[in-house]
Amino acid sequence: MVNYLVGTGGWAYFNVPDKPSLKAYSEIFNFVEVNYTFYEYPTISTVEKWRRIVPKDFTFSVRCHQDLTHRIGLKPDNGAYEIFYKAKGYADILQTPYLVLETPASYTINSDAKGFLASLNLKGIQLVWEYRAQITPQVTNLMQDFNIVQCVDLSLKKPTFYTEVTYSRLFGKGQQNIYQFTDNELSEIQRRAEETNSKQIILAYHGVRMNGDALRFQQHLKTGDYLPVTSATGADSAKEVLAQDSTFPTSKAELIKSQGWKVIDVKQNQTAHLSDFLKRIPDKNYNDLKEVLKELKPVIG
Repeated sequence: MVNYLVGTGGWAYFNVPDKPSLKAYSEIFNFVEVNYTFYEYPTISTVEKWRRIVPKDFTFSVRCHQDLTHRIGLKPDNGAYEIFYKAKGYADILQTPYLVLETPASYTINSDAKGFLASLNLKGIQLVWEYRAQITPQVTNLMQDFNIVQCVDLSLKKPTFYTEVTYSRLFGKGQQNIYQFTDNELSEIQRRAEETNSKQIILAYHGVRMNGDALRFQQHLKTGDYLPVTSATGADSAKEVLAQDSTFPTSKAELIKSQGWKVIDVKQNQTAHLSDFLKRIPDKNYNDLKEVLKELKPVIG
């Protein structure tokens, strides 16, 4: 049996009236990736509070501070050790083995990385490494030598090797994190995850619609069906999406850029990106939403 942990990168944007965000979040999801520890150093009392307010079976992962991965680098250095063990301390308090390293595209491994990893006390810790530079055999071998889980965005590619744990940080195919997943794309993520034959699959959604994407994926695991994205279908679904924040007057190209990444319900149990239909309307300037919908209706059907 495959065990899924599904959630998002952080809980700050999960807002429920009169309830702390993490408390409300943990009532919906069973996992969260702590982004805060990548940017800041929380106090011990803060981290202890995080653990207290979630259910016992709730799982955290901890991102190691960028001072290690982006400033110092993975090397046998007193500063590097201090940062790493501070992150490990957070993981211990949160009762999680998952400690995530994210190195930038400018980082390439050298002998320092091997020396650093070899000198760490990793007892109770499962390292996860999102290596954003080109993956070479040298990188793969290093990760395998230290039993490190290779983190990739499963919506874009597969890991170069498989382990008992699959960990994916999901951003999608848009610019930066501006993206929303269709039903088919969520199914493709699941297919790639399960091809690894991992016993533990951890999915951390990071797009601007991460809460909805994670919830829809989670619902699919439970029921086999995806929740609808909007309250309508067809052109009415497009209207609902476009009415959120589109501005006029605007051109077709600007509409595709600002709105095309969003997902609509074409019909029941069928979703698509709005760009699939915006590309098919006349190439002209539009003065208001009514003009756009007039052209979209015959295209969407």
